Amino acid sequence: MPLIETLTLALAVALAGVAGFILWRRREVPREEGAPAFMAAVEDRAVRAGTRPAGTGSGAVGLHPLAVLGEQPLFLRLAERVGDAVLLHDDEIHYSNQAADQLLGGGEPLAGRRLSGMVAADQVGALDAWLKARRAGRQSAVRLRLRDAGELLVECELTGFSMPGGSALGTVVRATRDELLRSARQQGTRLAEATLESISEGVVTTDVRGCIDYVNSAAEILLGCKRELAQGRRLAELVAIVDEGDRRPLGDPVARCLDERRRVDMGRRSLVVSRASGEEHSVELRASPIMASGQNISGCVIVLHDVSELRGLTRQMSYQASHDPLTGLANRREFERRLEEALNTGRSGSSSHVLCYLDLDNFKAVNDTSGHTAGDSMLREIAGLLKEEIRDSDVVARVGGDEFGMLLIGCPLDKARQIAEEVCTAVRDYRFVWRDQIFTVGVSVGLVQIGPESGSLEETLSAADSACYVAKQQGRGRIHIYSARDEAAARQRGEIVWLQRLQSALKENLFELYAQPIVAVSGRPDAGPAMELLLRLKDSDGAASQPLDFMQAAERYRLMPSVDRWVLQAAFAAIGAGVLKPPPGRSVAINVSSQTLADPQFLEFVVDCLDRSGVQPAQVCFELSEATVTANLAHAGRFIAVMHGLGCQFALDDFGAGLGSFANLKQLSLDYLKIDGAFIRGLGTDEISAAMVTAMIELARTLGIKVIAEHVETQQVFEMVRALKVDFVQGYAVGRPVPLSTRAA
Repeated sequence: MPLIETLTLALAVALAGVAGFILWRRREVPREEGAPAFMAAVEDRAVRAGTRPAGTGSGAVGLHPLAVLGEQPLFLRLAERVGDAVLLHDDEIHYSNQAADQLLGGGEPLAGRRLSGMVAADQVGALDAWLKARRAGRQSAVRLRLRDAGELLVECELTGFSMPGGSALGTVVRATRDELLRSARQQGTRLAEATLESISEGVVTTDVRGCIDYVNSAAEILLGCKRELAQGRRLAELVAIVDEGDRRPLGDPVARCLDERRRVDMGRRSLVVSRASGEEHSVELRASPIMASGQNISGCVIVLHDVSELRGLTRQMSYQASHDPLTGLANRREFERRLEEALNTGRSGSSSHVLCYLDLDNFKAVNDTSGHTAGDSMLREIAGLLKEEIRDSDVVARVGGDEFGMLLIGCPLDKARQIAEEVCTAVRDYRFVWRDQIFTVGVSVGLVQIGPESGSLEETLSAADSACYVAKQQGRGRIHIYSARDEAAARQRGEIVWLQRLQSALKENLFELYAQPIVAVSGRPDAGPAMELLLRLKDSDGAASQPLDFMQAAERYRLMPSVDRWVLQAAFAAIGAGVLKPPPGRSVAINVSSQTLADPQFLEFVVDCLDRSGVQPAQVCFELSEATVTANLAHAGRFIAVMHGLGCQFALDDFGAGLGSFANLKQLSLDYLKIDGAFIRGLGTDEISAAMVTAMIELARTLGIKVIAEHVETQQVFEMVRALKVDFVQGYAVGRPVPLSTRAA
């Protein structure tokens, strides 16, 4: 006997036994105290007429078929607790337990319904025959199709058990194994459809002819077509699939999949273009055959993964990695990459190119007179002039503060000189208007021809720089073509002079420290840098030279460790003497260069200076630029770990200027980050800068690092960074650098 039938029969026997026990106990035991409450809970399951007209039903005359159980709820309690459906009935159902109500009534009681009205029309005769057999005392089983609450036919097995008094028939109803499997399949199908509607990938299925028969919600968006309109049509009728780069058609993946009987991947550069709306989505598309029995194909399933946002972010990151955020021109890294390619083709003799190195004349006057905001605005406009003067095949880049490079591809030297002259004329005729002032600038250009005898990348750039230096020495606004004598002359006239001045400054204390305030955006903080120390060098006339004027020579001749030691000693002396008085809990920011950080004796020197000066470590915040940390990661880690342990603080300067910024944040114990000034100056005019600044601030918040916005030159930019919730601000908008001698006075 099948297992399901055995279990059903066992349950029927158990219920019959309970019913007989009830009839016996009814004569011996008083009604339970809790019975009324329980019977009230099942009143809606039984027809509880007190009497019936004589001659109706099959029980005792004048008694309801359930009257025999009226005094004892034990049977009903058991029936309510079993998992199978239980009915008490003749042709009419008088009682149904919860399991029966769920199976056939949709949760509503079945009492009062007629069995003959629930049976499939072609099985009414079988029901009558079974009921007659039951009334004759044969407790047989029958398999019938019963209608549920939704009028669906459920195949069930009905097994009878006897009731005391014979006034009603007891029946256990169970769905057959086939019905359970069918229900499970339906439930699985519904679950699968619900899952497909929930995922972000678009899913499309077709029949063996390639006609669409299913489209989920995500695919509706990608195809630009509702599923009702898509069904029965082919994928190629709804969308065109092209290469994202050159818009080359990529064909119909469904047709290929069905013809070749294999999976088809459309690659990572697929673009789906809706024929109805013209809307485009970058996707990763895969079409796979649906295998039926054996090796037969019943259709195709297409999965579309929308990567529009990811590809957009990738393009944005690629652009940022190769372009200057201020001017939109290629940056130095990208320019050097393109120059390396030009050198390779030039050395092979297949083509000749010209490198132009440009340095603006009198640009410093704009920065000094009107601030960096005005200087940045001028640089953007100059960049626009340069792009107008070159050809489409050429490259123009910003390679330094006010320095630009042009790479003229496949250009003869005479033509390159003509282009350089046109650039000089355009810049000379340009007028920069800032508020009530008008500025004029010029440009000096050095040219180097690239050919079979060209040297390395560094040698070529150095040659162009030397030629530009000669052009400046000839009177500004000039053009000079490189020769081997130029570099020696440039070094002799320029860097050698700075070397002598730097050596004298170190011996005679000709350097001077300036302090620029760092202001908290809200409230009075109890920690954080209150100012940054900046270095200036007095010339023979007493004027202060900017660091850009002498730092290159200091780095070339390895003088930066000596310069940084001078700064550190002077700063500690000023703090100890009370010339520098940071507020309680605040600190003074001091820069450390890459060469100095790599000096193994510098750490010991700092600790010794702290001991001798009496300066508290908490009063010192060391600033390390992103480039410095990247070039000396091991030394930086050791220096930060030791000094951090003593109580000093650390800030990562120029954050965002290099690709290693985010990795450095995770590896080093930092307290503050200073967002690179190029991004801050771009706020309000450059959406990319705004997005980058926002992302940096959110990242810093996640890591528990406070944020300093530097180069805040205007009140408008100040309000913008305050709205972005930076912690500290530095720039002309809150305070200009002043000499320490002025602070002491």
